[in-house]
Amino acid sequence: MLQVSSLTKVFRLACSKRARGERDPRERGRRFHAIDGIEFGVRRGLVLGLLGQNGAGKTTLLRILSTSLKPTSGVVLCDGEDLTKNPLEIRKRIGFVSGNTGLYGRLTAREMLRYYGKLHGMAAAALDERIGSLACKLDMDWFLDQRNETLSSGMRQKVSIARALIHDPEILLFDELTTGLDVAASESVLTVVAACKREGRTVLFSTHHMDEVDQLCDSVVIIHEGKLCFEGGVDAMRSQTGESFLDKAFLRLIKPKTEGATT
Repeated sequence: MLQVSSLTKVFRLACSKRARGERDPRERGRRFHAIDGIEFGVRRGLVLGLLGQNGAGKTTLLRILSTSLKPTSGVVLCDGEDLTKNPLEIRKRIGFVSGNTGLYGRLTAREMLRYYGKLHGMAAAALDERIGSLACKLDMDWFLDQRNETLSSGMRQKVSIARALIHDPEILLFDELTTGLDVAASESVLTVVAACKREGRTVLFSTHHMDEVDQLCDSVVIIHEGKLCFEGGVDAMRSQTGESFLDKAFLRLIKPKTEGATT
């Protein structure tokens, strides 16, 4: 189980937004509270959707969970083990794909996967077998030996996902996997998420597409201005707001209560 408790990340501001005429309740003096007291849990083998407007704090949260960013305070437990105290060990159990995950353009997809597999200490024979398995699962065989710089957006995203899966992680963190992809490429990527769930992996993914949430998520966490404003299932989103469409339910949940009462 992945358990997040009282998680906070504060950044020091070089320049106050208020000085530029911008207002954000997360700015307190010269410090910006990107996420503030976030708490939720997700059990092994489930898919959790992470929702929020642009700038809500989703990527900051996922970067902390991936161990690439240290929290200011709070605890993240992975099966009872604090990832902030032993990030190198926990990292072996996590796969992370973000919208700006880079690929080495002059390497082929196969070379890219071999490189990351070796970084994880995988033996050559096991690594080649794993690459073959992932290439089959992700329909990558036909472009596995092409340079990354020649691949389409959908093909590059598949390489990024394969890189995250190469060491057979228990937990997968996906940050806006389908952004910029066409319908066919998006459906192919979402099929991988569903397969990860069937394999018993824990999946957290952020998205702006409510059809993806409805299709895949066992539970949902909504972050608004750095704070948790909802945790529950998609049916609870509907029942709590009285909206049948998830996008409208989401908008109601992030509005202040006083504003929601007048609508």
